[in-house]
Amino acid sequence: MDVQSLKFSNSNNIVINGVTSINSQMLHIVINRCHTNGIHVQMSTGVTILNFKMSTGDEYVSIVPQTANLWIEDVAFGPGHSISIGSLRKDSEEESVQNVTVKMAIFTGSQNEVRIKSWARPSTRLVRDILFQHAVMVNVENPIMIDQNYSPDNKDCPGQESGVKISAVIYQDIYGTSATPVAVKFDCNSKFPCTSI
Repeated sequence: MDVQSLKFSNSNNIVINGVTSINSQMLHIVINRCHTNGIHVQMSTGVTILNFKMSTGDEYVSIVPQTANLWIEDVAFGPGHSISIGSLRKDSEEESVQNVTVKMAIFTGSQNEVRIKSWARPSTRLVRDILFQHAVMVNVENPIMIDQNYSPDNKDCPGQESGVKISAVIYQDIYGTSATPVAVKFDCNSKFPCTSI
C-alpha cells in the first residue's frame, strides 16, 4: 500500500494553507496528475469538512467503505467531478457507508455532482441515511446520480447485479442548470432496488 501524507508530483502553482493532516494512513493530499481525488474518506467515523473550495481532475470528495457520520458543509467545487459515495463493492470485504450529510454546496462546470455508485457485484453491504441539502449546480453534467450498476468499460462484472442496498437518501433544495439533457438519473437494479429516495 502506498501510504503518504503529503506529496506533489509534476505540479505547478500549488498553494496549501492552514491544513492539518493527522494520522494519515493512506492519501491525505496527494497531487500527482490530473486524475486526482481531492479528499478521500475511508474507514473513518465523525469526519467534518467545512468552508472548503477545490478544483480537481477527478472526485472532490470520495466517500468509500466503512465511513459513518460524515458532515460536509459550506463547500464550493469546480471544475472536476463529484462528491461521490463509492465506488462500493469493488473488493469483496468492503464495509457499509452511512449517515453522510452534504449541505450548502456550489458546483460549477463539473460532472456527476452528488453521486452514489456501486459495482455490479453481489454484496451484503449498504448505503443509508444520506442527505444532500441546499446545493447549487451551475452548468454541470449529471447533477444527481445513483448508479447501482457501475462497471467502467463493462469489465469485471458481466451479467452481475449490485447487492449494495441503497436506502434513505434525501435530496432537498437542489437547483441550478444541467449541461446534460438528463439532470437526475437513478440506475438502480431490479433485485436490490433503491428504497426511500
